Amino acid sequence: MEREEGQKGITKVVLVGHCGFDQASISRAVSAALPGIAIESAYDTAGLNVHSGPDVLMLINRVLDGRFATGSGVDLVADLSDGGTPPLMMLISNYPDAQAKAVQAGALEGFGKNELGQPQTVRKLQALV
Repeated sequence: MEREEGQKGITKVVLVGHCGFDQASISRAVSAALPGIAIESAYDTAGLNVHSGPDVLMLINRVLDGRFATGSGVDLVADLSDGGTPPLMMLISNYPDAQAKAVQAGALEGFGKNELGQPQTVRKLQALV
């Protein structure tokens, strides 16, 4: 994804619907790739609203752990994409079919938990700053 000239990069990453163990490992990987970027968590729809904005990247779990209107991260991407100005979103999933559906629904190409810290994942994240 290329940013338009003058377009501000992300200043915050929001981990959406992840369990505590995954949240910790994803946070470490994001912090290593994007030093100085704030990392927050959202466990429900209210948390999404608090942390939403044009300078936010949402890393959405494929299977949501929390209180959302859906249990599917792909469906959440689609719901958020239906709004006026959707946030930047990536699906966290090791399944290529889920990644393809998320991109079709409005997400950027995401990555799986088994790709945390890999050079291609670091490049994806750093391209958004």
